[in-house]
Amino acid sequence: MKTEAGSASDDSALGKAVAGVIAAGRAAALRHWVPATSGNFSVRIDAETIAITRSGVDKGNLQPADILIQPLAVPLLPGSSAEAELHTALYRKRPDLGAIFHVHSPAATVLSRLAAPEGRLRLTDWELQKALAGVRTHEAVVEIPVFANDQDISALSGRVDARLAQPAGDAILAPGYLLAGHGLYAWGATEAEAARHLEALETLFEFELSYRRFTP
Repeated sequence: MKTEAGSASDDSALGKAVAGVIAAGRAAALRHWVPATSGNFSVRIDAETIAITRSGVDKGNLQPADILIQPLAVPLLPGSSAEAELHTALYRKRPDLGAIFHVHSPAATVLSRLAAPEGRLRLTDWELQKALAGVRTHEAVVEIPVFANDQDISALSGRVDARLAQPAGDAILAPGYLLAGHGLYAWGATEAEAARHLEALETLFEFELSYRRFTP
C-alpha cells in the first residue's frame, strides 16, 4: 500500500489529488488562515482513498512528502493529524464529497466562540451567500453548526455526524461547520467547489464580525 504521495507520482488520480491538497494549503496560507502549521486539507482520490496533509507541516510550503494517502477503511496512518478522523468519517458518510478543507482563520475562530452557546451561526441578507451550493437569494438563512472543541475526536466526529443528519428547519445548512475557538471545516463535491465554499464562508464571517462590531 502506498502511504506517501511522493511514491506514487505515476498515478494520475493520486497526483491530481495531491496537487489539489498542496494548492489548497498554499492558498489558505496566503490568506493567513493556517498559522503555525494549523489546519488540514484533503482531496478524494477514489471511493476508498483520500490524500490528506500530515500533522505539523507548514501548509504554505507543502511538498508531496507532506501528504498521506489514507484508505478510508483502515485506521489513521502514522503521521496523521488526530483531526484526520473528522475528514475520513465525513468522506465515508458522504460519497458525494470530493474535498474537505479546514482552517483556523481569526474571523471563524472568534465567531465560533460567540456562537457556541447557541450551537449554530446563522447568516442572512449577505449577497455572497449565493456562492454556497443551494443558496439562491440573499434573503435565505444559512446555518453553520457550531460544536464545542473536543480532544476526543471520535466522540466529536459522532456529534458532527448526528448534527449534519438533522434538518435545519427554515434555514439552508451550510457546506461546513465550526469548532468553537478552533476554526472552520468546509467541503464540496470538487476541489474547486470546496475552495469556493471556504472562501465564501470565511469572507461572510469577516462581514458578520465587522457588522456586529458596529451594531448595538
